[in-house]
Amino acid sequence: MAITKAIHKEEHLGSSEFITDIVIGMSDGLTVPFALAAGLSGAVLHNSIVITAGIAEIVAGSIAMGLGGYLAGKTEQEHFQAELKTEYDEVEEIPEDEKNEVKLIFAQYGLNEITQNTIADELAKDKDKWVDFMMKYELGLEKPNVNRARNSAATIGLSYIVGGLIPLSGYFFTQTPYQGLVISSILTVICLFLFGYFKSKVTGQPVVKGALKVTLIGVTAAAAAFMVAKAFNHLF
Repeated sequence: MAITKAIHKEEHLGSSEFITDIVIGMSDGLTVPFALAAGLSGAVLHNSIVITAGIAEIVAGSIAMGLGGYLAGKTEQEHFQAELKTEYDEVEEIPEDEKNEVKLIFAQYGLNEITQNTIADELAKDKDKWVDFMMKYELGLEKPNVNRARNSAATIGLSYIVGGLIPLSGYFFTQTPYQGLVISSILTVICLFLFGYFKSKVTGQPVVKGALKVTLIGVTAAAAAFMVAKAFNHLF
């Protein structure tokens, strides 16, 4: 009689770096231009001013955010390479100390001394695998994607643009900044909620709570900018 075994499938979040970059770009893209447009709506009389300033901010913001992602990716690569060189030097110059570090790692998992020695001696036979092990389990470093910096810059920058155009779009089809703010607020609140919902879903967080938190942050920033602009407009 054939015996069928159920196969256990584990579901894990894939492409976490890509999703992280989208979250960074979209969250700032939705929030910052929305706050800027709201602030200007309380101080100017023409939509053209809001649109011009909004587009300028989106261009500048996407470049700045993209550059930040690029530099972060490059820094990650440079840090990894520096630590990799250090590990190769250490297994060459102080191999016994490095073996002791391997033993210590497995001692923390409750393996006996004989097993620790066996594993350390086996690892030491292949310098590349030895160093790879130390990078992962001693330093907690994974080899970064060589295209990480470029991909991160592009993803963050484009996500910022997409996010920023949503609150600004309300001003393209209305006559006054106030009308534009109403449409912009409706569109942005909906998008903030949906964005927060899906962000929480893919990261395993409570979806409603996450959606409300993202929405509240965006609305609070926009309301603060609007009130400040109104106050300064009355002063001057």
